[in-house]
Amino acid sequence: MKEEPELLPVEEARARTLALLPSLPAEWARLDEALGRVLAEDVLARRTLPPWDNSAMDGFAVRSTDLLPPFPVRLRVVETIYAGRTPREEVRPGTCARIMTGAPLPPGADAVVMKERTRPAPEADAVEILEAVAPRNFVRSQGEDARTGEPLLPRGTALGIPELGLLVGQGLQEVPVPRRPRVAILSTGDELCRADEAPEGRIVDTNAPTLALAVRRAGGVPSVLGIARDTLEEVSGLLAAAEGYDFVLTSAGVSVGEHDFVRAALEQRGVALDFWRVAIKPGKPLVVGRKGGTVYFGLPGNPTSSLVTFELFVRPALRRMLGHADVEPPRVTGRLSGELRKPAGLAHFVRVSASWREGELWARPLSTQTSGALRSAASATHLLHFPRSSTHLGEGAQVELLPVSWGS
Repeated sequence: MKEEPELLPVEEARARTLALLPSLPAEWARLDEALGRVLAEDVLARRTLPPWDNSAMDGFAVRSTDLLPPFPVRLRVVETIYAGRTPREEVRPGTCARIMTGAPLPPGADAVVMKERTRPAPEADAVEILEAVAPRNFVRSQGEDARTGEPLLPRGTALGIPELGLLVGQGLQEVPVPRRPRVAILSTGDELCRADEAPEGRIVDTNAPTLALAVRRAGGVPSVLGIARDTLEEVSGLLAAAEGYDFVLTSAGVSVGEHDFVRAALEQRGVALDFWRVAIKPGKPLVVGRKGGTVYFGLPGNPTSSLVTFELFVRPALRRMLGHADVEPPRVTGRLSGELRKPAGLAHFVRVSASWREGELWARPLSTQTSGALRSAASATHLLHFPRSSTHLGEGAQVELLPVSWGS
């Protein structure tokens, strides 16, 4: 009898998966399509922003040296400067300018006094200042955001909303980013049918559609190739149609049953298998390998096992291919509401619903942990990591929680 391989710890399996990944070429993407993606090149500033010193408050532009005790200090108002207007007058000793937020600072002024620290003077063209201010008070400096020719955002920057706002301010319309990974998805199983077919003793394949949604949310471009029946020829034929993609995701057929042909089909297609079987529940029968520039994931067939292994292995791989440096699943600390027991040997990833209570995140395991029903994942907000060597977690135990990306 062929000896089964040793079960890999989840951390080692993820590291080995990430080590298989090739790099993707860059493409130019419109800014409205670049959110969540990563810069493939350094971006230099084309414009100095703000282009001039400007006011951070509605108030009065002053010479700070004019504001000496006793207070109030009365100053003559030489003009009113609105945002988008150019100052016409210089602020000289004993004078000031009324100024609005965002308006350019006039020549001679070095500070702004907020309106609330002033009061009207008896004269119509004057104001009384009630306190001293330091130079640059409420002044946004020229070039505070960017200076022409200087580095604006380095290669590897994840493009969030503020970063894209910076690029918009520079007049950019496109940026270089790694192209989105193309992901082929196929299911296996005699018992499966499409949602538009009459089941007649079969079950609707939910794995491919849900994995496609997960791929799209992670930044990839999914293509569902169909369902292969449980023969080596059908599985191998559908895998042949998947060649040329960046990732190939299969579901089911990776265990040790008589009709589990995915591993054999992958080897027949020349895929070098890196590992099979990970010390986790759900999701132990996981196959990962590579052929050329394509990485293959043989995911378990149970719907929730498929989603959990996607979360732990495929999503980090997609993020790495997209150029993200930090791809480890995010983790937060919480407390267990309830009690958990298991044998040693496998790390369990327990679906939980977590909520804040008295300043701490409390995680309650869902009532069902079966891997065969999507309902066991539908209400989960986090995966609770029940370590491989642990056998018992009691009420209030401190636990590690991984927020799931498949939620609303």
